[in-house]
Amino acid sequence: MKLTRRDFATFVAGSGAAAALGQLARTASAAPNGSYRAMVGVFLFGGNDGWNMVVPTDSRYAGYAGSRGTVALAQARLTALDGSAYALHPAMAALNPVWAEGAMNVVLNAGTLYAPLTKATYQSRSDLRPTNLMSHSDEQAHWQGLRARSDNFDGFMGRLADRASQPAMPSLISLGGSNLAVIGQTSSPLILPSTGTLSRTGFTAGATAKNAAIDAFASAAGMGTIADVTAKQITAAYTQATTANTILTASSGVDAFFVNPTTGAALTSDVSRQLLRVARMIEARSALGHDRQTFFVTQGGYDNHSAQVNADTATGTHANLLGDLAMALAAFYKAMKSMGLAENVTAFTMSDFGRTFKGNAQMGTDHAWGSNHLVISGNLRPKLAHGIYPSTVLGGSDDISSEGRFVPTIAQEEYLGAIARWHGVADSDLSYVLPNWSTWTAGGRGPLGLFA
Repeated sequence: MKLTRRDFATFVAGSGAAAALGQLARTASAAPNGSYRAMVGVFLFGGNDGWNMVVPTDSRYAGYAGSRGTVALAQARLTALDGSAYALHPAMAALNPVWAEGAMNVVLNAGTLYAPLTKATYQSRSDLRPTNLMSHSDEQAHWQGLRARSDNFDGFMGRLADRASQPAMPSLISLGGSNLAVIGQTSSPLILPSTGTLSRTGFTAGATAKNAAIDAFASAAGMGTIADVTAKQITAAYTQATTANTILTASSGVDAFFVNPTTGAALTSDVSRQLLRVARMIEARSALGHDRQTFFVTQGGYDNHSAQVNADTATGTHANLLGDLAMALAAFYKAMKSMGLAENVTAFTMSDFGRTFKGNAQMGTDHAWGSNHLVISGNLRPKLAHGIYPSTVLGGSDDISSEGRFVPTIAQEEYLGAIARWHGVADSDLSYVLPNWSTWTAGGRGPLGLFA
């Protein structure tokens, strides 16, 4: 089998060492100002029920409760977002102070779109629909690759890295493995585990001959040009791993912020461990030579067709996931504030798709389309909800089914494009990073007004 450049990148990343392929055809990103910027995407795998993450509290609540049925949250239990007509799930109370500071926004009914759609055009123009809607693998690829009607072989974060000047240590860092989002055409990410350190695959303590053979392969002396190029890339990856391990194992003040705000106990969820490591890499930005950083973080478990909620709908599987997410994001924001970087870092959520508005008989929800998302940064316009909450009438003007599968009114490009621009992607590079960008910058459309 022919080993392509991308195959080799995946091989090196999967070995536990950081991928270190050469950076080709790069142009420097244009910075809005001279300050450091970092974007932190948190992908909620399985399809998060954004309709229970963000709930209307005005007259629309009655429609929410009536249509959601088995999974509806009691209004009295919600975490109110002051100054708005919305509230968070009760399990997300840890984020209430972030909203109160003006450092969190809500993005309503965002999702995969190839072109602007209404229910009527969805029904009459199959050529404008994203392919294989409501399929986990396809919608994950649509969100991460941003091609809604064609194959995705690279991701928006990877393409962003393609257009950025990079030091020897990649500034695109994944804590969620070799996901599509971080695969570029000419760049490769640094892939870190959420626990432990990086090590050489096959290296065994005390196995002198075996370890010597691995070292010999990495040096490739006298083995020809191809072996020499390969060896240089592997050696660079080992160097990156050593640097990363030093950062991950050193003592750091950011650890103190990753605690349960009620009990003071250290946070142990995987998403909190990932965000802690992001904070450590941000802390080390100067030593790494990074004036821009991009991070990919994941949390799984959101495909809750049954037992999403308990009899007390404020508890259950979904509540546990959102509670872990909220505490991790709140801790991360506090850590950024402690470093004076709250305005320089933006964290944001993504997910496969939303869930049906109507709960099912198994106290769960099924695959749907549009959903709600959160953005956290000290540089936001404060306390805003962007977009339009859909009609809660099942089978109504926004529902392509009879269960509450809502046509998104905000495209991923409008959402993620705003963050990419803030991060410093030049306007001339936006159509490369977001291939369908031109569709969403015409007819009065454009990136969301997230930032001050």
